[in-house]
Amino acid sequence: MNARTQLRKLLSTPCYLIAPGAYDTLTARLVQAAGFDAVYLTGGGYSRANGYPDVGLLTMTENVQFIARTVEAVDIPVIADMDTGYGNAVNVVRSMREYEKSGVAAFHIEDQVSPKKCGHYEGKQVISTAEMVGKIKAAVDTRRDADLLIIARTDSRAVEGLQAAIDRMNAYLEAGADLGFVEAPQSKEELAAIPQALAKPAVANIFEGGKTPPLPARELEAMGFRLGIYPSQTHRAAIAAAKKVLAVLKRDGDTSAIEHELATFNDREEAVNTKHWRAIEQKYMK
Repeated sequence: MNARTQLRKLLSTPCYLIAPGAYDTLTARLVQAAGFDAVYLTGGGYSRANGYPDVGLLTMTENVQFIARTVEAVDIPVIADMDTGYGNAVNVVRSMREYEKSGVAAFHIEDQVSPKKCGHYEGKQVISTAEMVGKIKAAVDTRRDADLLIIARTDSRAVEGLQAAIDRMNAYLEAGADLGFVEAPQSKEELAAIPQALAKPAVANIFEGGKTPPLPARELEAMGFRLGIYPSQTHRAAIAAAKKVLAVLKRDGDTSAIEHELATFNDREEAVNTKHWRAIEQKYMK
């Protein structure tokens, strides 16, 4: 079973699928090693991994390179971020072709004005419903593999209110999107209202520090959410851990005081499957 079929099967049940975020390919491999059934490639995380804020500074080509490398490196379905489709409906056609070739099992595309901003930043702007419907239709018509899932995302809650966001989302779902992602609901009550109001399965975006309350998975499942993406937890953990070890190295001139908290040499090699590549070397380099 390929990854796209696998993801469709996972989402065909009433269960809630957790897709932890990965900001680079190594982190995606760690998500797989931890036993998760899918991984989410966060565009904001990849931007920050390259030293940029999440304000649409990376190009489609840069993002697709990251996505394709990661799809090759893991066996679980990869859910990616297409931002705004990198332009208008014409750009969406090109983006769709490149994302499909990358091997992703699903991606989301949003209705912000390009260049976009993080969904939990202030000052977002959205395009018209009609323009976004055209972009969704362009993606659907360009798709060659029917198992590739298109997730429509709306950032209009912050601009037009929850009901308008729900109305927009149902228009996007009617245009052919497979799942609906209403970004940045601002209360538990707003979260609960979304799955019941959408014509197709709903996606939740959960992390600390944003506008949406980070509810437990069991509550989100009971509300009716089918997929949860957790974009920033691994990246925030990595930032905190790196700052800690660097402070010790600066203070002591070595890291012996903190070595017991760090991954071992073997942990690192297992994370990138060095054994597999050594076996290839031994097989072909006699």
